[in-house]
Amino acid sequence: MPLHKIIHINETTTAYFWYITEDVTSLFRAVSLKDTSLFRLEGMKSEEHQRGFLAVRMLLQHLDYTDYDLTYDEAGKPHLSDGKHISISHSHEFSCICISDELMGIDLEKLKDKTLRIAPRFMEVKHLENLSVLEQMEKATVVWGIKESIFKIKNEKGISFPEHIFEDEFSFSDEKCAAELHFNNTIEKFTIQFYKVEDYIFVCAFPNK
Repeated sequence: MPLHKIIHINETTTAYFWYITEDVTSLFRAVSLKDTSLFRLEGMKSEEHQRGFLAVRMLLQHLDYTDYDLTYDEAGKPHLSDGKHISISHSHEFSCICISDELMGIDLEKLKDKTLRIAPRFMEVKHLENLSVLEQMEKATVVWGIKESIFKIKNEKGISFPEHIFEDEFSFSDEKCAAELHFNNTIEKFTIQFYKVEDYIFVCAFPNK
């Protein structure tokens, strides 16, 4: 069973990581899917997406949930039948779910050159000054994850990563920072925690209470 890692983010929030070694057929045989999920799975052209989708269901089963406990609202945001908050992400060889008593959003990204190349499109590149190439890649990936995680929480059309979501200056070794969403004439503040998992960056965002 490739449950790879568990991160206890706080007393009521835990993230679970599945290292995907199985093929689509093996994963499909190991889970029970409702009709809407079967329809979604059949519509996925990428085997990587299919494996990521099914690995999320493996994680749910590991936690004594099933696909029937997971629903999506009209905006595509996931919900659990017991009222707990859930956020989902998958990237290449990993799927991740985070379950919490409080609202949060997560993102999991593999470290890759492309993120650094497109960094000027979504962040202030001055945050990358005086860093090695690897450090720049790590920090840029954290920033992308911050913006993705906040977007998942809000899930509103029109939110722009570079124009509306701003992270405070941070060091990669801090494993935490603050961020703000400036949107619809309001400013919302978020607490961010981030971790390196193998050659991936995992980010979890919480709205400030």
